[in-house]
Amino acid sequence: MTRCGWTSEDSLMIEYHDKEWGFPVHDDRLLFEYMILDAFQAGLSWRTVLHKRENFRKAFDNFDPKKIAKYGKKDYERLVNDEGIIRNKAKINSAIINAERFLEVAKEFGSFDKYIWQFTGGETKVNKFRELSEIPAKSVGSDEMSRALIKRGFKFVGSTICYAFMQASGMVNDHLVDCFRHKGVLKSIAF
Repeated sequence: MTRCGWTSEDSLMIEYHDKEWGFPVHDDRLLFEYMILDAFQAGLSWRTVLHKRENFRKAFDNFDPKKIAKYGKKDYERLVNDEGIIRNKAKINSAIINAERFLEVAKEFGSFDKYIWQFTGGETKVNKFRELSEIPAKSVGSDEMSRALIKRGFKFVGSTICYAFMQASGMVNDHLVDCFRHKGVLKSIAF
């Protein structure tokens, strides 16, 4: 079975690749989780973040934006001292701010899903890359998403982070064409 080479031999990375990465997500809670985890990944490897994911879920109330938006100084201090997560103060602060902004967008558009998928016209953009080196770090769509989110007050949403979010949430299908999941993702898309 051929899969994208970034998984290496790491069983957690393989499971994430095979069962999540690139499949279209329309659940607001999961979209928020991806947004937060992709922000924490900035400057680090996805493997590092993925191996701390369960700790993040516990520390951040299962990524419930309503709960996180209410975090105060005590919660912030708890997170800064939590050895199970990435204890970057700016990223922790951005998670709280982004929860507030996320809820504002969801209220305005009826769901965050309705808002965020507009950056790909409501459909998965299917790429046909043959080599990992062909996959970009950002795109015109991620540039637009980044500018729009920053304008709304989101933090840690640069174009590269937005592109990683688009990949994770299935807004783009960047599975290599010879990867068994490239076609599997295509079958999950409703055109």
